[in-house]
Amino acid sequence: MTAPQEPMLIWERPEPPSRPAPSPLSRERIVRAAIDLADRDGLDAVSLRKVAAALDAGPMRLYGYLSTKEELLDLMVDEVYGEIVPSGPAGDDWRAALRDLARRTRQATLRHEWFADLLGGRPQLGPNALAYLEAALASLGDTPLSAVVQVVSTVNAYVLGAVRREVTELRAERATGMDEHAWHVAKGPYLVRMLATGRYPAVARFVHGADAEPDFDEGLERVLDGVAPLVSGGR
Repeated sequence: MTAPQEPMLIWERPEPPSRPAPSPLSRERIVRAAIDLADRDGLDAVSLRKVAAALDAGPMRLYGYLSTKEELLDLMVDEVYGEIVPSGPAGDDWRAALRDLARRTRQATLRHEWFADLLGGRPQLGPNALAYLEAALASLGDTPLSAVVQVVSTVNAYVLGAVRREVTELRAERATGMDEHAWHVAKGPYLVRMLATGRYPAVARFVHGADAEPDFDEGLERVLDGVAPLVSGGR
């Protein structure tokens, strides 16, 4: 008895043959249209129906190129990873390589804020996402595998948390019409009254004594300093 074949993922399935039509389609055009919608109006604006309308095509035509909205989201994420992966080899400086990937991830996320909502969770398996992972892992050379996992996971966790916070702040600013200064002006008097009660001494020390919060690069350097002892040779 022949064993059933495993289903091919979207990355492996060929596109249907091209055919004359008023609106020619391809996975590339579909993904580009979906990204444009998400960039403009957020992920909630992305549906197969809306993408088809943007391409002046019937929704059923899209099902020749992908089967579900989840597959479309996977393709969108991988397209953004294609913007992150550097075009050349990383070289021998592991810090420079991971720093470059982190900065490129942040820049891509600020161009495509919805990307932050789809990061994390199960690993992405598209070719560009795998190329990103390959670049991160290869940068660590002959470092033991257990340490490689810790280094890459720690740096990725920092980047994910930092960019999600930044995107959240940008969204809040747009939703409320308040930038950070206006927010502090509006909320400051309340905070002063609460700290004057004496119930929050640690918070008061932080508010009155802390400098400005470290920016993305400063935080990243602290993380790289922290994982450096795990890297073979400290390259």
